[in-house]
Amino acid sequence: MNISRQLLSAVELVVFDFDGVFTDNTVFVDQEGKESVRCWRSDGLGLSRLRDSGVKTFIISTEANPVVSARAKKLKIDCLQAIEDKAAAILSTCRNLGVDPAQTLFVGNDINDIPAFKVVGLPVAVADAYPDVLPYVIASTAKPGGFGAVREICDAIVQAKQAESKAEEDMIHVSR
Repeated sequence: MNISRQLLSAVELVVFDFDGVFTDNTVFVDQEGKESVRCWRSDGLGLSRLRDSGVKTFIISTEANPVVSARAKKLKIDCLQAIEDKAAAILSTCRNLGVDPAQTLFVGNDINDIPAFKVVGLPVAVADAYPDVLPYVIASTAKPGGFGAVREICDAIVQAKQAESKAEEDMIHVSR
């Protein structure tokens, strides 16, 4: 992901789409119609480290699905589902949390994410996003959705914040 350390270190909120970001966009359906998805386990540690660095996290999904709720609960992430207007929901969340949309990173993968890409400072697509979204993002992950894209984003932000913190400490020592 090619975003400057300065921009990443200023991120205060990361909003994730679910399907195609936490998952590889595959849905398994059993004979009773119950859906299940496959997620990347390492995303959990990345999200924990991101929270520990002071960044707020949030899942927003167009569809209402118990599997999204279950995953969000396990990962300790707030979640909004059945959201038709992701852009309005993100702006409302930013207001409620006191976060500037310019310091918000949104991760998506499909054309229904385009309005959300337009209202944040750092719009990012997963590596396997639909080509129609690429004009609306400033970067894409190296990893595809459901295969480490979430962890990649978390790690990049945490590393940027650590590097900025170290640079600030070094400046303090130099000025003494």
